[in-house]
Amino acid sequence: MSVVLGVSGGIAAYKACEVLRRLTESGHDVTVVPTAAALEFVGAPTWAALSGKPVASDVWSDVAAVPHVRIGQGADLVLVAPATADLLAKAAHGLADDLLTNTLLTARCPVVMAPAMHTEMWEHPATQANVALLRERGVIVLEPAVGRLTGADSGKGRLPEPAEIFAAALDVLERSAVAPLERDLAGRHVVVSAGGGREYLDPVRYLGNRSSGLQGWALARAAALRGAEVTLVAANTTLPDPSGVDVVHVGSTIELGEAVRAAAASADAVVMAAAPADFRPLERSDSKIKKPDDGSAPSIALTQNPDILAGLTRDRVRDGQVLVGFAAETGDGQRSVLELGRAKLARKGCELLVVNDVSDGRVFGEPDNEAVVLGSDGSAVEVPRGSKSALAHVIWDCVRDRW
Repeated sequence: MSVVLGVSGGIAAYKACEVLRRLTESGHDVTVVPTAAALEFVGAPTWAALSGKPVASDVWSDVAAVPHVRIGQGADLVLVAPATADLLAKAAHGLADDLLTNTLLTARCPVVMAPAMHTEMWEHPATQANVALLRERGVIVLEPAVGRLTGADSGKGRLPEPAEIFAAALDVLERSAVAPLERDLAGRHVVVSAGGGREYLDPVRYLGNRSSGLQGWALARAAALRGAEVTLVAANTTLPDPSGVDVVHVGSTIELGEAVRAAAASADAVVMAAAPADFRPLERSDSKIKKPDDGSAPSIALTQNPDILAGLTRDRVRDGQVLVGFAAETGDGQRSVLELGRAKLARKGCELLVVNDVSDGRVFGEPDNEAVVLGSDGSAVEVPRGSKSALAHVIWDCVRDRW
């Protein structure tokens, strides 16, 4: 894919080097278009070396090739990182005084902007109005992160981490190849759970599972890109918090259930992508369980954890709320994965159930996934192997169609 990486003049411009590296290493053809101010932070030789292409910031270089028109016309994606308050204002009002702003006017592909500025600048009514106008026109403006800013200041306005910007860019590219990425979830509050519950036997050991949280992260990111207010309940993951998402970190399955139920009270949809632990120790040892000298193994009594999804369907608090479960199945010799999935859908009482075949360790920790999305109305949507982001968008399409 052909990607234009626009870089405007903020201290966070150095982070765009990592975004560029990830884009080129994943096989994309990247043209870097920095503003003159951006070149005060990172010089043209750096951009040229990382992209393998010459770099210009004004419309007077290589005039015969008409770069102020051709660069935008030939792009599959324009990504601006960082996008300063000045750049957002120019883009919102159609100003074109350099190569980047000209490119933004000529692009007919998806445009993603990752803002970075001080909190006061981000919260200023002018900036908020510019962001609203850009989003109304179809530009995808990511929410800035919260954290350390220039100097000693902290707050909202920090550039999202390069890995998160890169993931969002790939998401937009992939989704746009199938259907336009619209803010069709705007005005909705959705809850996503991710990761796996851990039930501690003692201060050292626990019962757990292999869930990495990658599918839940993809669901949260996709929903945020499509305009939803997202609450992500994350259990024992090592992934950085996605930007624009309210993240609640939990440990045990009991904590997971409490956090999901609290967030579900105001949610239009809940997607249970986490893998709760089915059992927990009846008693937890306050000290490390010692290995017996006689070679025997300790006996550990277990009790069942509450069924979070079944509880949500039983105690549904909002009319029209769509509940989505996941079923990681392997088949049992008597019934197939889909037969087990259909039985689970009927037992749980949710509207949708995403059925994964996890035989031989598939799906867990992998970037790809394949599934069948079963509906309580008898529908079945087969999703062939592809990225977890692609599956996430199919799931949100199914949720949207049931609202």
